[in-house]
Amino acid sequence: MAGYKKEKREKDISKKSRPSKKPKTQNPCNCLSYVKSFFRFIYDFIVSFIFYFIYKNTPSKILPPVEDLLVLDSCTTLVNKIKNKEVTCRHVVECFIKRIEQVNPILNAVVDTRFDKALAEADEYDKLIELADTKDKINLIFDGKPLFGIPFTSKESTGAKGMAFTFGLVSRIGMKSDEDAEVVKSLKTAGAILLGVTNVPEINLWCETRNKVYGQTNNPYNTNHTAGGSSGGEASIVSACGSPLGLGTDIGGSARIPAFNCGLFGHKLTTGFINTKGMTFRKGTEKQTMVSAGPITKYAEDLTPVIKAFLGPEKSLELKIDQEVDLSSLKYYYVDKPNDARVSPISDELQIVLDHVIESIASITELPPLKVKFSGTCYSYSLWRHSMTKEESDFCATLGNNQTRVSVWTEVPKTIVGYSNHTLAAVLKLIDLQLPQVNAVWADAEIEKLSNEVSVSI
Repeated sequence: MAGYKKEKREKDISKKSRPSKKPKTQNPCNCLSYVKSFFRFIYDFIVSFIFYFIYKNTPSKILPPVEDLLVLDSCTTLVNKIKNKEVTCRHVVECFIKRIEQVNPILNAVVDTRFDKALAEADEYDKLIELADTKDKINLIFDGKPLFGIPFTSKESTGAKGMAFTFGLVSRIGMKSDEDAEVVKSLKTAGAILLGVTNVPEINLWCETRNKVYGQTNNPYNTNHTAGGSSGGEASIVSACGSPLGLGTDIGGSARIPAFNCGLFGHKLTTGFINTKGMTFRKGTEKQTMVSAGPITKYAEDLTPVIKAFLGPEKSLELKIDQEVDLSSLKYYYVDKPNDARVSPISDELQIVLDHVIESIASITELPPLKVKFSGTCYSYSLWRHSMTKEESDFCATLGNNQTRVSVWTEVPKTIVGYSNHTLAAVLKLIDLQLPQVNAVWADAEIEKLSNEVSVSI
């Protein structure tokens, strides 16, 4: 009987997730799909070959080995060690400073530091603990500070008082932030200690971390590979054990992609829960935005205290952040092929990993993970491009530091002859803005339709 009920539930879920059938002639995704897939394959092959040819004879630089095992600990472990007086805050900060100094010449991840101030703040925290002569007094110090004594780094494009604040723009070289962004304040309020800021792509709008102010950030596992973007500096230094916690931001994978590239955990908080003031030019008053904070850590257990720090005690309690979740009772869904010819398919290696993950989840759940297909995913790039137009920003003006508008007609010739102050990624974005825009009515309808499909599936 139990087996029959389980089978029936699986069929019911499968029916829900299955989009309504339409005549083949009504599905635009089928039109020229094979031709598009062929050209996609050729494009990916050529790009892969070019980069292979460039880097095939370039050996990856090897990072020096870890000297103090403390830098391998999670934030949670470090907080407990500090609380139990096993280590001092100063020692923890010193260990990570030393590690940054060891690996950063190879990675080019950290672009501005405040080591002396960080050590002074650590000393102040140590004095508080030293004066607490009872366990109750120590607990009181740590109450509401889930990151007490934890060093962290943040993106250079997120304001940190006294730190570089260029967003990778040549026109902003030498500029410093006058105040902390709200998310930086949140981590400091939670007891964290800022070590420095890290590299970003120009204006954050690229999936690799490179600009004409600081240069390129490298992947610690293989310096010939990308660290991702736009929080590539964060992911690189956290992965190399130079920081236990990276404060990234995320609008379309800017924390999650670098975390994935560098073997870390990256999470994008649901938009609307944190104040975006201080993230590049944002004032925190934008009516609608997809951007949010995105913590990057070596351990999954550290995501919860960081999220609590962002939200504060009241919101954390309201959203039941500390509530334990029975993983076996959850329903899992996955998509492995979006079928958008403008998006590269996942590699064979990643497909194998995905299969292993599905098998692992299936071993602990009542129902196996369900593979779903949504009709709108074949338009994923177009829908994303349309959604970005709703952000309250003007890329041409932003690229000109809001003092002048950068023109594609002047920057393309400059790029060709090597005189542009902007990266190729930024120039490609300028070109993209000149291309026909997605039909807004159609895109909004497709987004609503896709949202409904997802809702029905779950």
